[in-house]
Amino acid sequence: MIYLKTPAELAIIQQNGEILGKCHAEVAKAIVPGVSTLALDKIAYEFIKDNAAHPSFLNYQVGSQKYAYSLCISVNDVVVHGLPGELILKEGDIISIDGGVYKNGYHADSAYTYAIGNVAEDVVQLLQRTKESLYLGLNQAAPGKRVGDIGFAVQSYTESFGYGVVRELVGHGVGKKLHESPEVPNYGRRGEGAKLKEGMVIAIEPMINLGKRQIAVDKDGWTIRTQDRKPSAHFEHTIAVGKEGPIILTTFAPIEEVIKTSTVLLNI
Repeated sequence: MIYLKTPAELAIIQQNGEILGKCHAEVAKAIVPGVSTLALDKIAYEFIKDNAAHPSFLNYQVGSQKYAYSLCISVNDVVVHGLPGELILKEGDIISIDGGVYKNGYHADSAYTYAIGNVAEDVVQLLQRTKESLYLGLNQAAPGKRVGDIGFAVQSYTESFGYGVVRELVGHGVGKKLHESPEVPNYGRRGEGAKLKEGMVIAIEPMINLGKRQIAVDKDGWTIRTQDRKPSAHFEHTIAVGKEGPIILTTFAPIEEVIKTSTVLLNI
């Protein structure tokens, strides 16, 4: 079932998106060489709790496994679902921060990939183009369009540069549950897939690899890497399908304010 949201429900999700954007910004301030990914996760947990909300990912259950952290932190060749831990960041790394906020009965979900210091130019371009593809995809989110229009926009743009578009992981509906229908792949054909209707809320999240599209899962059962061990980028917004087109319910604005003043993070 695809649940259409009322204006009141959209307002709650957008409020949660504001908290999440500010949470991302607090984490971004701490992204420097020498910090552990677990330390970043702790910052997110404390910020979300200080805002009387709950981290959407914490204790999220898949089968018999519960996710034990507030963020997914994916470094370099990790596509998504990287576990925070003792890994220490260094100059030249890229790091994807994916998080969610649950408050007043609804979730918001977003992700941003950061470049730390002197990052290879082809990797910087990967991040820039993946972010651009997010907006190309979400601009297709208008009533009467279809999920395939979103996927086609992302796929056709990123594959034009020779990048690999991950197939096994997709965007999704967002609402009372973190993952709802419909699935929103980053590939597809125009005019195919679920029809978009006013009031639908979806997370669009391109996961784009510098090399081939194939992925592999680590023994921990969570961490997903590129098979060829080349870098991967991930950007995500939660959006609503509005009468005239997309309404972005999450925000990158606080993140980008931090990046502007950072001496470490590149402005992607």
